Amino acid sequence: MKVTATAIPEVLLVEPQVFGDARGFFYESYNERRWREQTGLDRTFVQDNHSRSQGGVLRGLHYQIRQPQGKLVRVVVGEVFDVAVDLRRWSPTFGRWVGMVLSAENKRQLWVPEGFAHGFLVLSATAEFLYRTTDYYAPEHERCIIWNDTRLAIDWPLSGAPLLSAKDRLGLPFAEAEVYER
Repeated sequence: MKVTATAIPEVLLVEPQVFGDARGFFYESYNERRWREQTGLDRTFVQDNHSRSQGGVLRGLHYQIRQPQGKLVRVVVGEVFDVAVDLRRWSPTFGRWVGMVLSAENKRQLWVPEGFAHGFLVLSATAEFLYRTTDYYAPEHERCIIWNDTRLAIDWPLSGAPLLSAKDRLGLPFAEAEVYER
């Protein structure tokens, strides 16, 4: 496993070692000992989630203001543009975002730490997205920042209007969103 810090150092790109031949491939998608050795993070994952979305769906930007969730995310079918936004007011990267393509083909994973909003745009006809979380889903603490906030200016690779849930259409502007104060 190769771990690389992104432009926001706490957000990590995780690239597994893939063993492949004419029959197919094998890789270890998660190993707790290697995770801790390579990242220096001592996290317990408590919930695995699996979502399927059609092309053009944009989910996010989601976070939980209490019971914040760290997320280790990956794509097993298709391709997405995945985004993490720093919502930690004390952080030197507060209000900045990083984004990258995750796909079944590249097998990359992204570590989105607690204190970040997360979202993704489906680039392929469909995508299946898996993520492990460090805390349980708590709908009463869930918040959403509008995907096209002008202050954040996320460069989504869109070819038209995204498909949004009702919840995501009602996301707040970054300037009005609750953020992490410590």
